[in-house]
Parts: sequence; structure tokens; C-alpha cells
Amino acid sequence: MTDVALPSLVEVAINAAFAGGRAIMEVYAGEFDVELKSDRSPVTLADRRAHTAIERELACTGLPVLSEEGAHLPFAQRQAWGRYWLVDPLDGTKEFVKRNGEFAVNIALMERDELPGGPLGNAKPIAGVIYGPVKDLLYFAWQGEGAFRQEEAATRKALPAYERVAMSTRLPVAEPRAAYTILASRSHRSPETEAFIQRKKEEHGQVVFAFLGSALKFGLMAEGAADVYPRYAPTMEWDTAAGQIICSEAGEQLTDVTTGEPMRYNKHELVNNWFIVQ
Repeated sequence: MTDVALPSLVEVAINAAFAGGRAIMEVYAGEFDVELKSDRSPVTLADRRAHTAIERELACTGLPVLSEEGAHLPFAQRQAWGRYWLVDPLDGTKEFVKRNGEFAVNIALMERDELPGGPLGNAKPIAGVIYGPVKDLLYFAWQGEGAFRQEEAATRKALPAYERVAMSTRLPVAEPRAAYTILASRSHRSPETEAFIQRKKEEHGQVVFAFLGSALKFGLMAEGAADVYPRYAPTMEWDTAAGQIICSEAGEQLTDVTTGEPMRYNKHELVNNWFIVQ
């Protein structure tokens, strides 16, 4: 199935996100334990069950899967991939633990880019899905087709991608704002973020804030609900890839602040540089 057209792969990714969402909500409905990984980030049974459910759904494509909760293959093996899936089964575990509903499933289809490869990356997202299971809210996009938002998404069950497009809202949508709006994380602020905010206050005078957890922030940016999303704090590749293609197809750009270029993926180390979406 590796040569299948993008819309068919998007359909598989959406169904995989729904499967991951169901697994998450089964755990969310009861009591659960929270463990800490070696980097002190939290992980729960929901992360692991979502990973298993998503991997099972994506298996039919025959493409490799790089998941936060899966095996992380060495760079020497990964750099040979032409296409692969990049997955965060539960993005926003801290929000999940807080039970505020602001968590998501992220699935991106990655493809080798046209730039010279190496330890700084050799891939870009060409399709992406972000699914918020609490609100049953889906954002999805694929290269050249546009970005879309669908509410009550899982109730539609399995649909061809183009049929889902016809039932969805094309992004961005008109969002009149009285003031410059900065989208910020609920859980991650840094001195660099505060300095960025201060610069924007000096440039624009009145500044207002929108707050949201997890990759759902990329959905808000794609909608046009904010002017900028600065991230001067650590993220991993699976945190941003789906959001990057969704924002790009909606007319926004996720820029690596170190290179001044769009973020690249499949790096030697899977940690991202800081970035800005605007």
C-alpha cells in the first residue's frame, strides 16, 4: 500500500486517530496511574493503549511508524525511509492527567524532502491529523488540498477523505479580532517566551492571550483564531509534524527560529529547535 494516493492514506490516518481516541477515552473514564519516563515527563496506560491501537490501524499501509511510545530506531536506519508515519498517541499527557480535556492524537505522514539530508533532517510532513477525543474534534490536511476542521468527527465513522472534506469546514475561517492575539501553552512558559511577548506588546500595544493545551493549538492557528504561537520550549518531532502541515495548508508557517526555515524532520536527535507559527 506504500504507493497509494494521499487521500487514501489520510483516510487510514483519520481512522487510526479515532481508534487511538477510543483507547484514550476508555482509560480517561476511570482511575489511572501516572508514571514518569527517564526525562521526567508523564506517561499513562492511555498513552500505551493509544499507541497499540494506532499502530494496528496503520499497519495496512506497510509504512514504518515512528511513535513516541514505540521503538525509536537508530538514525542510520531511519534516514533510509522514503515515507513513514510520525505519531504522538497522546499529545498533552499533562492535560490528560489534569482531566481538562485539552489533549489530542497526532498522526503525520512524512516524506523525504528535496533538500540535502543529514543529521539536521531529511523529511517533511505531507499529511496530518490532529484529533481531540473529548470534543470529538478533528483537524486534517494533506499537501496541496487544504486544511479542514470537522466536529462530531468520529460519529461519521469511516469515510473516503474527499467525502469527509465535503462535510468539513475549510480553514482558515474568518475570525475578527480587536487586538493582536498570542496563543500560549497552559503548561510550558519560559523566559524566552516572556521576552517574545514583551516585544509584541511594544510592537502592537494591546495584546491578548489565548490558552490551550497540546497540539490543539495548531488547530486554532489554522482556524485563524490567533496571530502567533511562539514556542521557546522543548518539543519533539511527533509534537509538531501534523500541526505543521495543517497550518501550512491553512496559510500559516511553522518556522524553526534557529534556521529561519520550515521545520525539518527525521533528525539525528528527535528534539525540535524552538519555533514560531504565524
